[in-house]
Amino acid sequence: MWNERYAKAGYLFGTEPARYLRDKKAYLKQGFTALSVADGEGRNSVFMAGQGVRVTAMDNADVAVDKAHALAKAAGVEVDFNVADITKWDWGAKAYDLVVGIFIQFVGPEGRAAQFEGMQKAVKPGGHILLHGYTPKQLEFGTGGPPLAENLYTEEMLREAFLGFEIVEVRAYEREIDEGAGHSGMSALIDLVARKPLG
Repeated sequence: MWNERYAKAGYLFGTEPARYLRDKKAYLKQGFTALSVADGEGRNSVFMAGQGVRVTAMDNADVAVDKAHALAKAAGVEVDFNVADITKWDWGAKAYDLVVGIFIQFVGPEGRAAQFEGMQKAVKPGGHILLHGYTPKQLEFGTGGPPLAENLYTEEMLREAFLGFEIVEVRAYEREIDEGAGHSGMSALIDLVARKPLG
């Protein structure tokens, strides 16, 4: 399905990074390492690399990864792109300063639990998880994201999912976004920044 969506001309979600990531630019420190989960066509990983972050990115759609390579080349940055199934990714292979998940709500509760567990495993002690997605109110707007309430995030659910992490921020809000044909219009969004304890 994703290869089919990404096969159309242009970039489904545009070439600019998610506004959330621009808002969190202070976390993108020169020399940091980051894992970009389900990175798609590379807009977010390429932006991070442009800030001096050493980025590993993965997505299961090879068509999207091909576009991501082209985007990185055009931007003059290097990203370690991987075509990989998120359910088979070796989350423990390396620990990162940042683990970033932006609009990765293509799994239901069971898959999400495994996804979040993997992300928590992949971040270094003292490192941060940056997560951005939609709340159930997004179903009223219909301007992007899955049409399944169980795939969407609430503040309570995220606090519970990242229990044991320091919740730096969890915030639900509404905002107009313009991120390609895939995400456009008034949207019900939610942000999480969670820090892994040092101990």
